[in-house]
Amino acid sequence: MKLLTFFLLPFLFPLLLSAQVSVILDTDIGPDYDDVGAMAMLHSLADSGQVNILATVASNQSKYTASVLSVLNTYFKRPEIPIGVVRGRGVNMVAWQKWDSLVVAKYPHKVKSNEQAEDALSLYRRILAAQPDLSVTLVTVGFLTNMADLLISQPDKYSPLSGRELISRKVNKLVSMAGRFPSGKEFNVDRDPVSSKIVFDSWPTAIIFSGWEIGSKVHTGLPLTMNEKIKNSPVKDVFAMSIPLSKQDANGRMSWDQTAVLVAVKGHEPYYNLEEGRFVAHDNGSNDWHPNGKGHYRLIEKMPVPQVEQVLEALMAR
Repeated sequence: MKLLTFFLLPFLFPLLLSAQVSVILDTDIGPDYDDVGAMAMLHSLADSGQVNILATVASNQSKYTASVLSVLNTYFKRPEIPIGVVRGRGVNMVAWQKWDSLVVAKYPHKVKSNEQAEDALSLYRRILAAQPDLSVTLVTVGFLTNMADLLISQPDKYSPLSGRELISRKVNKLVSMAGRFPSGKEFNVDRDPVSSKIVFDSWPTAIIFSGWEIGSKVHTGLPLTMNEKIKNSPVKDVFAMSIPLSKQDANGRMSWDQTAVLVAVKGHEPYYNLEEGRFVAHDNGSNDWHPNGKGHYRLIEKMPVPQVEQVLEALMAR
């Protein structure tokens, strides 16, 4: 096992750290509701000056995705953040708890439909082309459809570079909630296995994986629902509505997406160690992990889970 610490990864974490991490969040924002907690965390970190949110993008074609992103960006006083939605082929999955329609009906938002949002691929190319070299952190907490589309894209009006060239020039790293380690099948990878294989076989920058087994042990949201100081909050409403609908959420929802956002912005230390290797995506949506590979890193537990939960809860309830 190769447990790597911060000082061993200078190519992942520039020596001259800026005051802000420039982030594009790519989310399926619908089938589950840990995405809402991840959005709350990202905005909380932006409130404290640690993040510049370049765009929020949906990898899910459910009719509420753009509107939900608009609700959350508006609630956190950043209604101007660009919103993109995957076009063409893509996964379409609604929130089975129906929280998405609830918040769209209750809270103000500018983007009323997916049609009003930008095409995800065009948005990625436009945003990336305008950023300094090696300055952007991409965070995926959903399907890999948009990442595959970007990777195989051709030069356009925004950049003369191919998708692979644009990523290599502009992206620092990709942090992805994906995979089950050391092997297995995980939802985000399995829903679009074709895109997953394209991305994880050919992505030109380092990738950090927050696997299923990391977030499944971390439960959050219950203290948020009991916080009387927080009123008229779409984040609180989503957790308050959804937690009682499943017995497995009695202590809070499993927090897959929040761990990815945490590491993308704050770094893996002191929360996790990293193991270098190679993610191997299979056609059937499953994956293996080759510990002798290079260029991919998976999170390994370090900080006790209750402490991680406290960190996430504080950011979600900011």
